[in-house]
Parts: sequence; C-alpha cells; structure tokens
Amino acid sequence: MKIFLAMRKLLLFLTATIFFPLIAIAQQLSGSELLQKAIAYHDPENQWNAFKGEFIVVMESPNRPVRKSKISLDLPRSYFRLNVNRASTKLTYLLEGDNCSLLLNGSKDYTTEEAEAKQLNCERANLMKDYYTYLYGLPMKLKDPGTQLDPVIQKKKFKNKNYLVLKVTYDQEVGEDTWYFYFNPETYAMEVYQFFHDESKNDGEYILLEGEELIQGIRMPKVRAWYYNKDNGYLGTDTLNTN
Repeated sequence: MKIFLAMRKLLLFLTATIFFPLIAIAQQLSGSELLQKAIAYHDPENQWNAFKGEFIVVMESPNRPVRKSKISLDLPRSYFRLNVNRASTKLTYLLEGDNCSLLLNGSKDYTTEEAEAKQLNCERANLMKDYYTYLYGLPMKLKDPGTQLDPVIQKKKFKNKNYLVLKVTYDQEVGEDTWYFYFNPETYAMEVYQFFHDESKNDGEYILLEGEELIQGIRMPKVRAWYYNKDNGYLGTDTLNTN
C-alpha cells in the first residue's frame, strides 16, 4: 500500500510538472500576444507584406489526378499568377491590380463551354488568390482588418499533443467561419488549424501541418493533410516545394 501511495504521489507530481507550465502560459498570454509570438516564429524578419516569390504546391487527393500548382506572388504590386497542371490540362490565372488574364493550355483561344467546364474565370482567379495568400500567409494574415481574435487563450490536447489554441472569427463582410489555430507551447510554431461553418454541427475540416519550407525568410508549412471534423475522413494532402 505504501508503495502504491508513493507511486501515486510521484505520478501526480510528474503530471503537474508537465502541465503546469502550459496552464501558466495560457493564463499569462492574451490572444494578440500569442499571435505576435507565432508571427515572430514564422516571419522573424517581417517579410510577409513585402513578399515577392514563387512556390509550387502538389495536391494529392483520393481518386483524383495529382494537381500541380505554381504560385507567383508580388504583394506590393498586387500581382498573382497561378499555373495549374492536372490531367494534361494547364490553366493560367493572372491578376495584376484590377487586370485579369486567363489562358487554357497557354492560349487565349478557347470556347465559353471550355472555360465553364474548367472554371476558367476571373472570379475563380480572385478566389484562388485569396486562398493561397491566406493559407500560406498564416499566421501573419490574422492581423488583417476584420479579424477578431479571442483574447482568452485555450489549452487543448489534439492528436496526443498539447497546444495553445487561438480562436478566430471574422466580421460578417469578411467571413462567417470560426477558426482555431493550434500553436506549439514551446516554439509557438503553428502545427494545426481547424475551421467550422457551424460548430454545433461539428462540420468543417482540420488540417495537420508537418515540416517547414523557408521561402523569402518565412517558415511556411511543408505538408498539409486535410480531414473532415465530423468523422476524420481524409480529403487530401498538399506538399510545398520551391522547384
């Protein structure tokens, strides 16, 4: 009995030793302070707003051909170019300020039916620009106007790892989803993010991040694996490359 009690006390001590620092950090930091620490990790030289560069994203999804996307960005010039290769078809979306250009297999000569079938339009171009600049601009994009940071940091265990979690919502004109960003409590690296359309329904998705690629001084997630919240159903994986 004495041995059992001694082991129990030791276990309680070790548990407190592991979890107390995490609790203390969560209590001390506000949402904006956690974000600043995460940005300091991912963008230590404050390069995002002046970003000029390109990268390649290879998306693999169940029962679909591999999609290879080359993204070129010049944020100060409002320049965005996306080349998408999938199943021997090449789509090009180009935005320069308010100007929009579209190509199908390198040509502007295509039918309306072909454009509709391939979603080759300027609305899609702007959607893809927002998509790539948001996901690869995180967590820096959480300082954009219309972003509402919960001042209270949560501590959660997700996939057997402990995290400091920042809840984010948006002004109605910006977005309606609720997001959660999971940060490593020691390095403040972003390792998971999750969104819900309606949290009471447990809809939406979570994204697991693995590895990093250093691009223009910014630590971007190397691999992102996408899953449904409701059943952990696997959606696909995209991998970031520089060539």
